[in-house]
Amino acid sequence: VCAQVEASPGKCWQKVLYERQPFPDNYVDHRFLEELRKNIYARKYQYWAVVFESGVVIQQLCSVCVFVVIWWYMDNGLLTPQWLFGAGLASSLIGYVLFDVIDLGVGRKESGRTRWADLKSTLVFIAFTYGFSPVLKTLTESISTDTIYAMSVLMLLGHLIFFDYGANAAIVSSTLSLNMAIFASVCLASRLPRSLHTFAMVTFAIQMFALWPMLQKKLKARTPRCYVGVTLLFALSALAGLLTVSGVAALLFALLLVSISCLCPYCLIRLQLLKDNIHGPWDEAEIKDDLSRFLM
Repeated sequence: VCAQVEASPGKCWQKVLYERQPFPDNYVDHRFLEELRKNIYARKYQYWAVVFESGVVIQQLCSVCVFVVIWWYMDNGLLTPQWLFGAGLASSLIGYVLFDVIDLGVGRKESGRTRWADLKSTLVFIAFTYGFSPVLKTLTESISTDTIYAMSVLMLLGHLIFFDYGANAAIVSSTLSLNMAIFASVCLASRLPRSLHTFAMVTFAIQMFALWPMLQKKLKARTPRCYVGVTLLFALSALAGLLTVSGVAALLFALLLVSISCLCPYCLIRLQLLKDNIHGPWDEAEIKDDLSRFLM
Protein backbone atom coordinates (compact mmCIF):
# COMPACT_ATOMS: atom_id res chain seq x y z
CA VAL A 1 0.00 0.00 0.00
CA CYS A 2 1.43 3.32 -1.04
CA ALA A 3 1.95 5.82 1.69
CA GLN A 4 -0.22 8.87 1.14
CA VAL A 5 0.72 12.27 2.53
CA GLU A 6 -0.82 15.66 2.04
CA ALA A 7 1.03 18.01 -0.20
CA SER A 8 2.37 21.17 1.31
CA PRO A 9 0.48 24.36 0.45
CA GLY A 10 1.21 25.43 -3.10
CA LYS A 11 3.24 22.28 -3.84
CA CYS A 12 1.82 19.61 -6.18
CA TRP A 13 3.33 16.19 -6.73
CA GLN A 14 4.90 15.61 -10.14
CA LYS A 15 5.89 12.31 -11.73
CA VAL A 16 9.51 13.25 -12.31
CA LEU A 17 12.86 11.99 -11.06
CA TYR A 18 15.03 15.02 -11.64
CA GLU A 19 13.40 17.26 -9.02
CA ARG A 20 13.49 16.96 -5.24
CA GLN A 21 9.96 16.88 -3.80
CA PRO A 22 8.64 16.78 -0.20
CA PHE A 23 7.05 13.36 -0.74
CA PRO A 24 8.15 9.78 -0.02
CA ASP A 25 9.57 7.79 -2.93
CA ASN A 26 6.51 5.53 -3.03
CA TYR A 27 3.96 8.35 -3.03
CA VAL A 28 1.37 8.63 -5.78
CA ASP A 29 -1.64 10.90 -6.03
CA HIS A 30 -5.20 10.18 -7.18
CA ARG A 31 -4.25 10.59 -10.84
CA PHE A 32 -2.11 7.44 -10.75
CA LEU A 33 -4.96 4.97 -11.33
CA GLU A 34 -6.66 7.21 -13.89
CA GLU A 35 -4.08 6.00 -16.41
CA LEU A 36 -4.88 2.35 -15.75
CA ARG A 37 -5.92 0.41 -18.86
CA LYS A 38 -6.94 -3.25 -19.08
CA ASN A 39 -6.53 -5.66 -21.99
CA ILE A 40 -5.74 -2.96 -24.52
CA TYR A 41 -3.84 -5.47 -26.70
CA ALA A 42 -6.22 -8.39 -26.24
CA ARG A 43 -7.46 -9.92 -29.51
CA LYS A 44 -11.12 -10.79 -29.94
CA TYR A 45 -11.75 -14.03 -31.79
CA GLN A 46 -14.84 -15.23 -33.61
CA TYR A 47 -15.65 -18.90 -33.11
CA TRP A 48 -16.13 -19.85 -36.78
CA ALA A 49 -13.06 -17.89 -37.80
CA VAL A 50 -10.96 -19.93 -35.34
CA VAL A 51 -12.57 -23.15 -36.59
CA PHE A 52 -11.64 -22.17 -40.15
CA GLU A 53 -8.03 -21.51 -39.15
CA SER A 54 -7.84 -24.88 -37.38
CA GLY A 55 -8.30 -26.52 -40.78
CA VAL A 56 -4.55 -26.26 -41.41
CA VAL A 57 -3.87 -28.47 -38.38
CA ILE A 58 -6.61 -30.89 -39.43
CA GLN A 59 -5.17 -31.15 -42.94
CA GLN A 60 -1.69 -31.92 -41.68
CA LEU A 61 -2.84 -34.53 -39.19
CA CYS A 62 -4.86 -36.19 -41.95
CA SER A 63 -1.83 -36.10 -44.27
CA VAL A 64 0.23 -38.04 -41.74
CA CYS A 65 -2.68 -40.44 -41.18
CA VAL A 66 -3.15 -41.09 -44.92
CA PHE A 67 0.58 -41.62 -45.40
CA VAL A 68 0.77 -44.19 -42.58
CA VAL A 69 -2.35 -46.01 -43.82
CA ILE A 70 -0.97 -46.20 -47.38
CA TRP A 71 2.32 -47.54 -46.04
CA TRP A 72 0.41 -50.20 -44.04
CA TYR A 73 -1.47 -51.23 -47.18
CA MET A 74 1.81 -51.54 -49.09
CA ASP A 75 3.50 -53.47 -46.31
CA ASN A 76 0.64 -55.98 -46.12
CA GLY A 77 0.37 -56.45 -49.89
CA LEU A 78 -3.06 -54.80 -50.15
CA LEU A 79 -1.82 -52.09 -52.51
CA THR A 80 0.51 -52.42 -55.46
CA PRO A 81 3.22 -49.81 -56.13
CA GLN A 82 2.04 -49.45 -59.73
CA TRP A 83 -1.44 -48.46 -58.58
CA LEU A 84 -0.09 -46.05 -55.96
CA PHE A 85 2.25 -44.37 -58.42
CA GLY A 86 -0.48 -44.09 -61.06
CA ALA A 87 -3.03 -42.68 -58.60
CA GLY A 88 -0.46 -40.26 -57.21
CA LEU A 89 0.53 -39.11 -60.69
CA ALA A 90 -3.10 -38.52 -61.66
CA SER A 91 -3.78 -36.65 -58.41
CA SER A 92 -0.69 -34.49 -58.93
CA LEU A 93 -1.82 -33.64 -62.46
CA ILE A 94 -5.27 -32.62 -61.21
CA GLY A 95 -3.71 -30.55 -58.42
CA TYR A 96 -1.34 -28.86 -60.88
CA VAL A 97 -4.22 -27.93 -63.19
CA LEU A 98 -6.22 -26.63 -60.22
CA PHE A 99 -3.19 -24.64 -59.03
CA ASP A 100 -2.86 -23.13 -62.52
CA VAL A 101 -6.58 -22.32 -62.69
CA ILE A 102 -6.39 -20.44 -59.39
CA ASP A 103 -3.39 -18.48 -60.68
CA LEU A 104 -5.29 -17.61 -63.86
CA GLY A 105 -8.19 -16.47 -61.70
CA VAL A 106 -6.00 -13.81 -60.10
CA GLY A 107 -4.49 -12.90 -63.47
CA ARG A 108 -0.90 -13.92 -62.86
CA LYS A 109 1.33 -16.93 -62.17
CA GLU A 110 2.93 -16.24 -58.79
CA SER A 111 5.80 -18.72 -59.07
CA GLY A 112 7.06 -17.27 -62.35
CA ARG A 113 7.93 -20.77 -63.67
CA THR A 114 6.84 -22.12 -67.04
CA ARG A 115 5.04 -25.43 -67.53
CA TRP A 116 8.06 -26.79 -69.40
CA ALA A 117 10.31 -26.01 -66.41
CA ASP A 118 7.84 -27.75 -64.08
CA LEU A 119 7.74 -30.80 -66.37
CA LYS A 120 11.54 -31.03 -66.50
CA SER A 121 11.79 -30.80 -62.70
CA THR A 122 9.19 -33.56 -62.35
CA LEU A 123 10.98 -35.86 -64.80
CA VAL A 124 14.35 -35.28 -63.14
CA PHE A 125 12.90 -36.02 -59.69
CA ILE A 126 11.17 -39.21 -60.86
CA ALA A 127 14.30 -40.41 -62.65
CA PHE A 128 16.59 -39.79 -59.68
CA THR A 129 14.16 -41.32 -57.19
CA TYR A 130 13.69 -44.41 -59.34
CA GLY A 131 17.45 -44.74 -59.87
CA PHE A 132 18.26 -44.42 -56.16
CA SER A 133 15.36 -46.56 -54.92
CA PRO A 134 17.59 -49.70 -54.59
CA VAL A 135 19.94 -47.65 -52.42
CA LEU A 136 17.07 -46.37 -50.30
CA LYS A 137 15.74 -49.92 -49.97
CA THR A 138 19.01 -51.20 -48.47
CA LEU A 139 19.88 -47.99 -46.60
CA THR A 140 18.66 -49.17 -43.20
CA GLU A 141 19.31 -52.91 -43.39
CA SER A 142 21.71 -52.76 -40.44
CA ILE A 143 19.11 -51.03 -38.21
CA SER A 144 16.46 -53.00 -36.37
CA THR A 145 12.83 -52.63 -37.41
CA ASP A 146 11.77 -51.43 -33.94
CA THR A 147 14.32 -48.61 -34.14
CA ILE A 148 13.09 -47.68 -37.61
CA TYR A 149 9.50 -47.49 -36.37
CA ALA A 150 10.51 -45.42 -33.35
CA MET A 151 12.52 -42.98 -35.49
CA SER A 152 9.65 -42.67 -37.95
CA VAL A 153 7.18 -41.82 -35.18
CA LEU A 154 9.53 -39.18 -33.76
CA MET A 155 10.18 -37.69 -37.20
CA LEU A 156 6.48 -37.47 -38.02
CA LEU A 157 5.79 -35.84 -34.65
CA GLY A 158 8.60 -33.37 -35.35
CA HIS A 159 7.08 -32.70 -38.77
CA LEU A 160 3.77 -31.79 -37.11
CA ILE A 161 5.44 -29.63 -34.48
CA PHE A 162 7.66 -27.57 -36.81
CA PHE A 163 5.18 -27.27 -39.68
CA ASP A 164 4.24 -23.75 -40.76
CA TYR A 165 0.60 -23.40 -39.69
CA GLY A 166 0.66 -19.64 -40.29
CA ALA A 167 1.91 -18.58 -36.86
CA ASN A 168 4.81 -16.17 -36.55
CA ALA A 169 6.89 -18.12 -34.04
CA ALA A 170 10.53 -19.11 -33.68
CA ILE A 171 9.67 -22.82 -33.61
CA VAL A 172 8.24 -22.72 -37.15
CA SER A 173 10.57 -24.16 -39.79
CA SER A 174 9.10 -25.38 -43.07
CA THR A 175 12.43 -26.81 -44.23
CA LEU A 176 13.00 -28.80 -41.04
CA SER A 177 9.41 -30.03 -41.05
CA LEU A 178 9.64 -31.27 -44.64
CA ASN A 179 13.04 -32.91 -44.08
CA MET A 180 11.74 -34.78 -41.04
CA ALA A 181 8.73 -36.04 -43.00
CA ILE A 182 10.89 -37.23 -45.90
CA PHE A 183 13.31 -38.91 -43.47
CA ALA A 184 10.38 -40.77 -41.89
CA SER A 185 9.11 -41.81 -45.33
CA VAL A 186 12.55 -43.15 -46.33
CA CYS A 187 12.77 -45.11 -43.07
CA LEU A 188 9.36 -46.69 -43.54
CA ALA A 189 9.82 -47.25 -47.29
CA SER A 190 13.05 -49.14 -46.63
CA ARG A 191 11.01 -51.83 -44.83
CA LEU A 192 8.79 -52.52 -47.86
CA PRO A 193 9.30 -55.70 -49.92
CA ARG A 194 10.90 -54.37 -53.14
CA SER A 195 12.67 -51.33 -54.57
CA LEU A 196 9.61 -50.44 -56.63
CA HIS A 197 7.60 -50.20 -53.40
CA THR A 198 10.25 -47.85 -51.99
CA PHE A 199 10.15 -45.68 -55.11
CA ALA A 200 6.35 -45.40 -55.04
CA MET A 201 6.30 -44.65 -51.31
CA VAL A 202 8.93 -41.90 -51.41
CA THR A 203 7.23 -40.32 -54.43
CA PHE A 204 3.92 -40.39 -52.58
CA ALA A 205 5.58 -38.78 -49.54
CA ILE A 206 6.81 -35.87 -51.68
CA GLN A 207 3.32 -35.39 -53.07
CA MET A 208 1.72 -35.55 -49.62
CA PHE A 209 4.16 -33.46 -47.58
CA ALA A 210 5.55 -31.01 -50.16
CA LEU A 211 3.00 -30.48 -52.95
CA TRP A 212 -0.28 -30.95 -51.07
CA PRO A 213 0.37 -28.17 -48.48
CA MET A 214 1.13 -25.73 -51.31
CA LEU A 215 -2.25 -26.42 -52.88
CA GLN A 216 -3.93 -26.15 -49.47
CA LYS A 217 -2.43 -22.71 -48.91
CA LYS A 218 -3.53 -21.56 -52.36
CA LEU A 219 -7.10 -22.81 -51.84
CA LYS A 220 -7.30 -21.20 -48.42
CA ALA A 221 -6.17 -17.82 -49.73
CA ARG A 222 -8.25 -17.74 -52.94
CA THR A 223 -11.30 -19.97 -52.45
CA PRO A 224 -12.15 -20.40 -48.73
CA ARG A 225 -15.37 -22.34 -49.39
CA CYS A 226 -13.58 -24.82 -51.62
CA TYR A 227 -10.87 -25.12 -48.97
CA VAL A 228 -13.45 -26.03 -46.31
CA GLY A 229 -14.98 -28.67 -48.59
CA VAL A 230 -11.61 -30.18 -49.42
CA THR A 231 -10.69 -30.27 -45.73
CA LEU A 232 -13.88 -32.13 -44.83
CA LEU A 233 -13.46 -34.64 -47.67
CA PHE A 234 -9.82 -35.21 -46.80
CA ALA A 235 -10.65 -35.76 -43.12
CA LEU A 236 -13.40 -38.24 -44.02
CA SER A 237 -11.06 -40.07 -46.38
CA ALA A 238 -8.39 -40.33 -43.68
CA LEU A 239 -10.94 -41.65 -41.17
CA ALA A 240 -12.31 -44.17 -43.68
CA GLY A 241 -8.81 -45.44 -44.47
CA LEU A 242 -7.88 -45.68 -40.80
CA LEU A 243 -11.15 -47.51 -40.07
CA THR A 244 -10.07 -50.32 -42.38
CA VAL A 245 -6.93 -50.74 -40.29
CA SER A 246 -8.26 -50.31 -36.76
CA GLY A 247 -11.66 -49.24 -35.47
CA VAL A 248 -10.24 -48.06 -32.14
CA ALA A 249 -7.59 -45.96 -33.86
CA ALA A 250 -10.23 -44.44 -36.14
CA LEU A 251 -12.40 -43.54 -33.15
CA LEU A 252 -9.50 -41.93 -31.28
CA PHE A 253 -8.43 -40.04 -34.39
CA ALA A 254 -11.99 -38.78 -34.93
CA LEU A 255 -12.12 -37.55 -31.33
CA LEU A 256 -8.78 -35.80 -31.87
CA LEU A 257 -10.03 -34.02 -35.00
CA VAL A 258 -13.27 -32.95 -33.31
CA SER A 259 -11.36 -31.68 -30.28
CA ILE A 260 -8.97 -29.61 -32.40
CA SER A 261 -11.62 -28.20 -34.75
CA CYS A 262 -14.49 -27.61 -32.29
CA LEU A 263 -13.45 -27.90 -28.66
CA CYS A 264 -10.12 -26.06 -28.77
CA PRO A 265 -11.56 -22.94 -30.50
CA TYR A 266 -14.34 -22.84 -27.89
CA CYS A 267 -11.81 -23.08 -25.04
CA LEU A 268 -9.67 -20.36 -26.62
CA ILE A 269 -12.60 -17.94 -26.83
CA ARG A 270 -13.74 -18.73 -23.28
CA LEU A 271 -10.24 -18.21 -21.91
CA GLN A 272 -10.07 -14.81 -23.59
CA LEU A 273 -12.73 -13.63 -21.13
CA LEU A 274 -10.39 -14.41 -18.23
CA LYS A 275 -7.61 -12.16 -19.50
CA ASP A 276 -6.74 -9.34 -17.11
CA ASN A 277 -3.63 -7.62 -18.43
CA ILE A 278 -3.12 -4.17 -16.94
CA HIS A 279 -1.23 -1.29 -18.47
CA GLY A 280 -0.44 1.99 -16.79
CA PRO A 281 2.20 4.52 -15.73
CA TRP A 282 4.29 1.78 -14.09
CA ASP A 283 4.99 0.07 -17.43
CA GLU A 284 8.58 -0.34 -18.51
CA ALA A 285 9.98 2.70 -20.25
CA GLU A 286 10.87 2.36 -23.93
CA ILE A 287 13.72 4.36 -25.42
CA LYS A 288 12.60 5.67 -28.80
CA ASP A 289 15.73 7.67 -29.71
CA ASP A 290 18.38 6.31 -32.05
CA LEU A 291 21.36 5.49 -29.80
CA SER A 292 23.52 3.93 -32.49
CA ARG A 293 25.82 6.95 -32.51
CA PHE A 294 26.89 6.13 -28.94
CA LEU A 295 27.81 2.55 -29.86
CA MET A 296 30.47 3.38 -32.44
